[in-house]
Amino acid sequence: MKVHGIDAVYYVVQDVGGLTQFYSDLLGSPPETQWPGRLAEWTFADGNSFGIYGLSEAPEVRSGSAMFAVDDVAQAVAEAKARGVKFSDDGEITDTPVCHMAFGEDPEGNQFILHRRK
Repeated sequence: MKVHGIDAVYYVVQDVGGLTQFYSDLLGSPPETQWPGRLAEWTFADGNSFGIYGLSEAPEVRSGSAMFAVDDVAQAVAEAKARGVKFSDDGEITDTPVCHMAFGEDPEGNQFILHRRK
């Protein structure tokens, strides 16, 4: 077997409706696939998908994060903060040898990253 990519990355959440609205606003589009109360999935131009899947109980430990590719991290942070999105270090952009990124958090505490490769 050889894996040739990732089709989708999902977060397990409690409030599917609320987080569907949160991620629709953050990602700039409604989900392409939706099962109200159970899941929502957004598919990007490159074919990769991000989704949320609802369970009645929150996971005990939250780990991992989705890195959302944007053209301008500073602009994306400013737009998200204007909608009340929380960021670590007030949205300060981390500059690494390979990328620029800012660390945000959804209403249930799942971390996401607004990201631009150099």
